Amino acid sequence: MNLVLLGPSGVGKGTQAAALTARYGLRHVSTGDLLRQNLAARNALGLLAQKYMEQGELVPDEVVDAMIEERVGAVGAAPGMLFDGFPRTVHQTVFLDGLLAQLKSRLDAVVYLQLADEVIIARLAGRRICRQCQTPYHVDAKPPARAGACDVCGGPLYQRPDDTPELVRARLRVFHRHAGPVLGRYAAAGQLLILPAEGTIAEVAARLTAALADVAHGTARFADRAAAAALAAPAVAPVPERLARPSLDLVLLGGPGSGKGTQAEQLCARLRLPHLATGDLFRENLRQATPLGQLAKTYMDRGELVPDDVTEAMVEERLGRADTQPGFVLDGFPRTLPQAEALTEMLAKLHRRLAGVIGINVSDEAIVGRLSGRLICRRCQAPYHRQFKPPRRPGVCDLCGGELYQRDDDNPATVRARLKTYHDQTEPLIGYYQEAGLLRPIDGEGEVAAVTARTLAVARELAVARGVPQAGPGGGQFVT
Repeated sequence: MNLVLLGPSGVGKGTQAAALTARYGLRHVSTGDLLRQNLAARNALGLLAQKYMEQGELVPDEVVDAMIEERVGAVGAAPGMLFDGFPRTVHQTVFLDGLLAQLKSRLDAVVYLQLADEVIIARLAGRRICRQCQTPYHVDAKPPARAGACDVCGGPLYQRPDDTPELVRARLRVFHRHAGPVLGRYAAAGQLLILPAEGTIAEVAARLTAALADVAHGTARFADRAAAAALAAPAVAPVPERLARPSLDLVLLGGPGSGKGTQAEQLCARLRLPHLATGDLFRENLRQATPLGQLAKTYMDRGELVPDDVTEAMVEERLGRADTQPGFVLDGFPRTLPQAEALTEMLAKLHRRLAGVIGINVSDEAIVGRLSGRLICRRCQAPYHRQFKPPRRPGVCDLCGGELYQRDDDNPATVRARLKTYHDQTEPLIGYYQEAGLLRPIDGEGEVAAVTARTLAVARELAVARGVPQAGPGGGQFVT
């Protein structure tokens, strides 16, 4: 039997996953465990993930997917697997189906543990985690045998800094937004079971056992799309054009190696707008040890993936700063449809709406060729290219004098895998912005100056349409 166990933090997913794997003899596949194991083993995937983390970057989905693929390939289909907290995106549901198909297998059921948000908030106030092995406990529902010490390894127990009511509410909203499309896909496939998670651990375990017995006997009653839709976060409509502030709020979309970062820099210089890049935001928060940076570091120190709610909170905080009032150029966010919906909600709170989304189109083969020549500054992460944007001194960053190097994931095979992930994730995002009338595609191939001219022409059109013929602090003119 192959199962997926989903649910927000605090529903008892980890506890029930451990019991199910023991009861049915399943292989437990958890992204958190896999990341920690790969980091500890210092294998190729672990070292790659470590480099992203050391550079103050989020570990990308394709690295996590590769860890899942390696684990599934190692354990095989028999006697069955339980995927705990994975998949988290629609792209990953397709990826997982493909992995199992290679083993001539498939998912038998996707179990979603449902619990009211207010109950989860109350539960997490009593959650304690082992600092060494990450085993979860609860002061009332699952206390350790010895107060403050883990039953498994003897390590000290602590309360996570993100288990406060305010942060849990924000995390739950992000979870529901991301889980909605995943649950919808599994409901459409006739694989989704929704089970109540209230009550004692034993009561929830009994419900799971009964439900899985029905699956085995072919008598399970799977949830429909309406039931799945009821679990998703309600969509927030953008602010009406007539009520939105007249600011030039832009998003740049483009695959890795499309020149998105270079064009963002050019646009910001010409339009005198701030450049908002998620990688820079992440590093800034870590470097300055802001509350969000400290929170992100707690995940990294535990060898865990930094969740989307932390990234979204960093973006929201940056959008609220005074220098973004004339507008901004957002680069690297959103990457997925739920993140696009999150951005719409953030802007609505500020009485703003996007002026446009500029999509930089470059063929996959051109991107593979480009990335084989890409160089990155080891100190400040500034990008260069041996052919298209060489540094003034070979191997040395023009900005900070740091050493330039080629990333391990810029080899052709890895680039193609990254592009597949990008296309799978971005296709619904492009549809979302097309439907909203915001998408403005441009040809991203050719000389940098020619691409910049095309990008700037679109930005100018959007500024005029929005009633913002001028841009920048103090209403400065476009710089030509």
